[in-house]
Amino acid sequence: MKTLVVAELCIGCEICVGSCPYAAIDMVEGLAIINDKCTNCGACVEPCPQEAIIQEGKIEKEEADISSYHGVAVFAEQRDGHLSSVTTQLLGAARDLASDLGTQVYAYLFGSNVKGLAKDLVAYGADKVYVADEPRLEHYQTLPYTKVIVDMINQSKPEIVLYGATHIGRDLAPRVAQRLCTGLTADCTKLTIDEETKNLFQTRPAFGGNVMATIMTPNHRPQMSTVRPGIMKEKPKDDARPGEIIDFQVEVTDVDFLTRIIEIVKDEHKGVNLEDAKIIVSGGRGLGSKEGFKLIQELADVLGAEVGGSRPTVENDWISKDHQVGQTGKTVRPELYIACGISGSIQHRAGMEPSKIIVAINKDPVAPIFTVADYGIVGDLHAILPLLIQELKTRGLGGL
Repeated sequence: MKTLVVAELCIGCEICVGSCPYAAIDMVEGLAIINDKCTNCGACVEPCPQEAIIQEGKIEKEEADISSYHGVAVFAEQRDGHLSSVTTQLLGAARDLASDLGTQVYAYLFGSNVKGLAKDLVAYGADKVYVADEPRLEHYQTLPYTKVIVDMINQSKPEIVLYGATHIGRDLAPRVAQRLCTGLTADCTKLTIDEETKNLFQTRPAFGGNVMATIMTPNHRPQMSTVRPGIMKEKPKDDARPGEIIDFQVEVTDVDFLTRIIEIVKDEHKGVNLEDAKIIVSGGRGLGSKEGFKLIQELADVLGAEVGGSRPTVENDWISKDHQVGQTGKTVRPELYIACGISGSIQHRAGMEPSKIIVAINKDPVAPIFTVADYGIVGDLHAILPLLIQELKTRGLGGL
C-alpha cells in the first residue's frame, strides 16, 4: 500500500501537513508532496477536504488469497539477550494451534548478536526461526521493527501471528496490522481453532470483564493477537527438537529511523516479578488500610513470595500499580496464590485463576473468591495471618 497525492485535486490548503504524525508531507510550490518519511499510516487521507490523498494498493490487499497463508508465528521478544517469559508461553500456545491446523510454528527474532537464542526458540517449540541479527536492531524502535517484521510476514506468509501484550507487543502489533491491512485482537485470554472453518477464535474480556467476546478475522491474513503474559502455559524445553534457523536479510536505512537512542538509563527500582513468581500473597480492600500490607509483606517474606494487590488497593494508594493482579493489572500463574481480604470480582479472578493452588482468606463466607479457591478460610485476616506467620516460623517452613 502506498500513499499518493493527486496533484490535479490538491489546492495547497496544508491541512494534511498538520495531520501527519511523521512530518512526511512537504509543501512544494503550493502542492502537497509525500516524502520518504511516510509510513503509509493513512492519517492524512480523511482530513483532506478535496480527497486529493489516496492509498494505492489497498483493494488488492483486501482481495488476497487467504488460502496461501500457512503456519503460526510468534514474535520472539527478547531484552538484553534474554527471551521474555511470554515468548516461551506463546510458543506453547502456537504449538497447540499448529497441531490443530496441521502446520508449522515460526518464530521471529530481532536484535544484535541474538542468533544464539534461536536454538532456545526451537527447543520451546519453533520449527523455523527467522533471525534478524543487525546491530541497529539492538534496541526496540517502532518503525524499523515494523518494517522488518512486515517483510518477514510477507516472505513466510503465516496464517496467525502472536505477540505478547507487553509494552513492546502492544506498540508493535497495531502498526503491523495497519501495514498488512488485517485485524488485531488485543489482550486475548484464549485462542482456539474453529473445527469447521479453521479460523482462529480469539477470546478476550469486554465491557470491563463482564462478558467474554470471541472475535474472528475470516477474510484477512494473517490473523493477529496480543496475549497477556501468564495466560498461556509454556511447554517443557526440549533441546533435542529439530528446527530450521533462517538468517533474514535486513533492509533498513536511515529513513526507517525517525528517532535516535542517545542513552539508556535503567531504573534502579527493583521491579515486581509477579509473572514468574512461584508464590504470591495478595491483599485486598479487606486489609482496611495501607498498614495492612505490613502483614502481607511479613507473610510473603516467610514464604519467599512476591506481594500482589487488588485494584482497590492500588486506587487507594495502599500499594503501587506494579503489584496489581487482575484484568487491568498482571495475569499470574504461580504454584500458590494466597488471597487475603480480596472479595474476588471477575476482573481480579481473570488475573489469578490460572494459579495452581489458590488459598482464600475472607470473613465473608459468600465472597466470590471462594468459588475459585482450592482452600478457604472464613475469618478475620488480621487474626489469622499472625497465627499463620508464627506457625510457619516455628516449623521453619517457607518457599516451594
